[in-house]
Amino acid sequence: MARDSNKKGKIILALDVADISSAGRLLDRTGNRLKIIKIGPALFTGYGPKVVEMVRRKGADVFLDLKFHDIPNTVASAVRQAVRLRVKMLTLHTSGGAEMLKAAAEAAGQEAARLKVKKPLLLGITVLTSDRGSVNTKATVISRARLAKNCGLDGIVCSAGEAAEVRRACGKEFVIVTPGIRPRGADAGDQKRVATAKAAFASGADYIVVGRPILEAQNPGAAIQNIIQECYNATGDRYGRPDQGIAR
Repeated sequence: MARDSNKKGKIILALDVADISSAGRLLDRTGNRLKIIKIGPALFTGYGPKVVEMVRRKGADVFLDLKFHDIPNTVASAVRQAVRLRVKMLTLHTSGGAEMLKAAAEAAGQEAARLKVKKPLLLGITVLTSDRGSVNTKATVISRARLAKNCGLDGIVCSAGEAAEVRRACGKEFVIVTPGIRPRGADAGDQKRVATAKAAFASGADYIVVGRPILEAQNPGAAIQNIIQECYNATGDRYGRPDQGIAR
């Protein structure tokens, strides 16, 4: 699947909050400025498809970040269920191996065709940004990115530090999502390989994932606006003018 040619809407909000009520309030407070919302294991375990439906009712697409990793048949079944939820993106661990990744890609394509819906972007997890990394990290990420591409995945998740080389190795159509985004001088928390939004996009990321800098801000809407401004300063209007916010 080719990358989305629309260069707006590339900032993803990680909805890492305690419950569905808090999630709804946060989206209301941000004015639904960001149009892709990441739902992780904690929120999905607590509320399941209800939280996906809530996000979609508020006009946003869902990045279902459950990082599937199991035997091929089990992962293929999970991917089919995710397609039925009409999510935009979902993740699985590249360390699950080629057979698992190929089964996932085949299941996603078949289920999307059966339902006559757009297939979600399948993204391979390479090395978590909470991992401090080593001299072998970049080589590991590139190897796993190539594996993901060869198995039919649409892209990978990696830090900004590996994005440029992944782009060179896997081509311009391969989707790169970069988490661990922090404003300059912000606390990294439990993330180790972090970057600013500007650095991530400059390195070749298609999407960035931002969580705590927005979730923990006194004014989440203002925090989003600051990130939008940073992206505009770095890239011009490719990622949305500051006075327009982020559009789909």
